[in-house]
This record gives sequence, C-alpha cells and structure tokens, in this order.
Amino acid sequence: MTHSISNEERIAWLRLIRSENVGPITFYRLLEQFGTARVALDALPDLAKRGGRKKAIKITSRSDALLEMETLEEIGASLIVRDEATYPPLLSQVEDAPPVLSLLGHAHLLKKKSVAIVGARNASINGCKFAAQLGRDLGEGGLLVVSGLARGVDGAAHAGALDTGTVGIQGGGVDVIYPKENAALYKEMCERGCVIAESPVGTQPQARHFPRRNRIISGMTRAIVVVEASPRSGSLITARMALEQGRDVFAVPGSPLDPRSKGANGLIRDGAILVENAQDIFRELNSAQNTPLKEVKIQYNQKVSMERPSEPELVGVRTKIVESLSPTPVFVDEIIRQCQISASVVQTVLLELELAGLLERQPGNMVSLIV
Repeated sequence: MTHSISNEERIAWLRLIRSENVGPITFYRLLEQFGTARVALDALPDLAKRGGRKKAIKITSRSDALLEMETLEEIGASLIVRDEATYPPLLSQVEDAPPVLSLLGHAHLLKKKSVAIVGARNASINGCKFAAQLGRDLGEGGLLVVSGLARGVDGAAHAGALDTGTVGIQGGGVDVIYPKENAALYKEMCERGCVIAESPVGTQPQARHFPRRNRIISGMTRAIVVVEASPRSGSLITARMALEQGRDVFAVPGSPLDPRSKGANGLIRDGAILVENAQDIFRELNSAQNTPLKEVKIQYNQKVSMERPSEPELVGVRTKIVESLSPTPVFVDEIIRQCQISASVVQTVLLELELAGLLERQPGNMVSLIV
C-alpha cells in the first residue's frame, strides 16, 4: 500500500534511517512502536540510554538531511521512500527493504517486471557475450534487466539491455562511479536507464556494502540468473538471498574445468533452473506452475502505533532477556518462548539494546549480541 508523503515526513524518514545504529528492520520496528519517524526520533536517546549506552546516540540533524536532499537535487537525483508509488513494488515486500533509496534516471522503469543477471567480475569472453545477449533478449521480451554495475557479467548484462531499459544497484552512493572502467556505461544508464543506491550520496563503496546491495538486486526482481560464479562468489550470496525472498533462481551451466563455472553448476545441482537462452526464462516465468508472488502486509502501521510497555514492565525482565542472548544468532520468537515474555516487551528491549550498539540484527528475524 502506498500513499503520498509530505516533505517533512520525507525529511524525518531520512533523518531516522541515517541515525546511529538504526538499520532497516530497526527503522520499521520504531515505526510500529511510535507511529511516525518524527516521534521515533524523539524517542531514540531514551531508548539507547535504557539499553545501556553511556554516551549520547548520534541522531542525524534536520540540516544534514536537507543537505543530502539538496545534493541529490543538484546532481539530478531524487529520494524515494518505501511508502511511495515510485518505490520498486517487489522490494517493498522484503522485510529489510531500504526505507529510502536515491535514484538517478528514469523512475518509471522500476514498475516493470524485472529479472536480475549477475556473475563473475573476472568473467570469460564467452560469459560476458552470453550475459549481453541474455540482457538484450530479456529486454526485448518486455523484462527489465537489473544488476550491480560491476565489471564482467554485470556490466555486460547492462550493456545488452540499454535499449530497452536496465537498472544498476550501487554499492556506494548513487553518484559514485565504481568501478571507474564503467564510467561510460554508468553515464548511459543514468540517461537511458536508472541507477539506485541505499547509501548516502557520496559514499565510497566498501566490501561490507555489497551484501546489502545484493539483497536489493534479488529483492526487486522476480528471478535471478547466475552466469559464471566461483564457489565463494558474491553472486551465490545473491542467489541465496533470492531463495530466502521467494524468488526463482536460474543458472547457466559451464565447463567443469573452469573454476568460474563451479558456482553456477553447483546451483543447478542443488535445484536451480538450467538456462541456455532467454526462452528458458520466459517459459518458466510464464508457466502455469509458476504462481505470482503474493503481496505481503507491510510490517508497520503509521496510523496506529503499538502500545509501548511501561517502565515497570521492562525493569524486571531486561536482565532475563539479555541473559538469553549470545554472540550466536537466535530467533526472536525463540526468545519470546523461552523467556515467557510478551512480544511487545521483548521487541522493546531488543530495540533498546540495538540502539545502544549492543545488539545486531541477522537475516531471518534473528539477533545476536555484539562482543
């Protein structure tokens, strides 16, 4: 469900997600509990203090948020939030979807049905040739091609789909060209396609950014195609995320003598759909057995906030909840069962610990202590 958002609300969303220790899941938990981003911002200092934080939590100021929005405007980019109609529809259904995205290019492309093509950075000539042809054929068949704007397979897939529209997901800021060798492709995509990013404008990409980028690639697409990938490739992480998000995974077979084919061949062995051409993908996506993804309910309600537990309720159980945690991830539902404490109380204490910098959210509604 989407709705128009006021400029003040947009600023509050940006301030909240850019504040210290606030990730996407925590962002939505805060909205569930406090109703709006503006109210949640006011609650952050007290929550962090109750979680054991000694120094003040860093909250992004209104002026810093305005500066980011002005910088985006200066480079011709825009900021879209999860509640808006321009936000990628499938991505909005993912539990840890980015609350805000920066966008350069043609936003209307994000409404098209899409397929991701990913693979090795050090791809073979044949691998790049296949990715480019696949991108071209999928685009001509009406699908939007999504990838990560990396060298190798990603860049080839984008180049093949330029005429019909393609979207690149950045690991850093939407304005940061990476790798530099893709500068010409990046420029063309901004003019003819679209480039989006979760990180603030100007952010230089780092290794820790790419798994987060990969969940966007898989999250906004109906299916993902892996073309050449080593056994430890980031493309396999993207494939795993796609499976967790209920997406289809396709893989292109390769020679068993080429290390770059081991990852894709392994996916096929584990049940991924073998791909030799675009028709294999169209046939599977159009199959009667291939039911469309169901819409899921957005995880927060801005109209009605959850009733926050009283301080007396929390005082007696904080220690019990903390003692149930360790550096090993545990399901939140398991904490609720083991401690015999209401979900609202457990979620509030976990919020406090995370904002204090003592807790980390893990995929699959799991949490772990930071040591």
